[in-house]
Amino acid sequence: MAIVESYLQGTPCWVDLVTTDIVAARDFYSSLFGWQYDAYPMGPPEAGLTYYMSTLHGKNVAGLMQDFDDSAETDVHWNTYLAVDDADAAAARAVEAGGTLVRPVDEIPGSGRIGSLLDPSGAAIGLWQTRGHIGSAVVNEPGAVVWNELRSSDVASTLPFYEAAAGMRSETEATEGLGDYTQFFVDDRSIAGAVATSEVDSRNAWNIYFAVDDVDKAVEKLVELGGSVRQPAFDAGGVGRMAGVTDPQGAVFWLISS
Repeated sequence: MAIVESYLQGTPCWVDLVTTDIVAARDFYSSLFGWQYDAYPMGPPEAGLTYYMSTLHGKNVAGLMQDFDDSAETDVHWNTYLAVDDADAAAARAVEAGGTLVRPVDEIPGSGRIGSLLDPSGAAIGLWQTRGHIGSAVVNEPGAVVWNELRSSDVASTLPFYEAAAGMRSETEATEGLGDYTQFFVDDRSIAGAVATSEVDSRNAWNIYFAVDDVDKAVEKLVELGGSVRQPAFDAGGVGRMAGVTDPQGAVFWLISS
């Protein structure tokens, strides 16, 4: 089990799900990944909103929350957050580098400071400055996040943005089966990737890869639980076997096994 106690600036540190049916989502991911949950009140008491922390071995993996905006069509999706040392400063740099501020930086008491932006290609990305909650405390094991990847119609336009906002250095090279593939680095450690969108991508977005022991068996179970397959399982040379899927409410994510 890979336990994380801190994240360097620029490293993806947390993921959470916005969904239309939190009860069904909790049941689905619990059955698929073995997650358990801790519940935390969110917003004013009268709102009755709850943020759920999924856990493995008693350690945080990801968050889940019910969409609370009834005024617009709900966009069911997974979010990725980058660790930053100063969320306000990072947000200012991101906007100067061509990003769009969607959610001004705000304080979550006892946990941290959070902000949400769109990068220059329109992909959503969150900023997280820890003040108690570091993010995912367990990674790189079955049921936990193993990789974060930007899928964009214009990867090149986003690279200066991520460098400016969070110090993420990038390198792009041709990769078998994937074409040009970009890796992001923090202190010479590869921490995320970026690739051009394909026919299965509905929009520019950060995608999340969850590790499983066996992709084919996990896909079979996912379908039994009401999920769908967007990209059938395939072998990526030197990486592993992976499949693009959605949960029953339509949130996109990937399964991967080495």
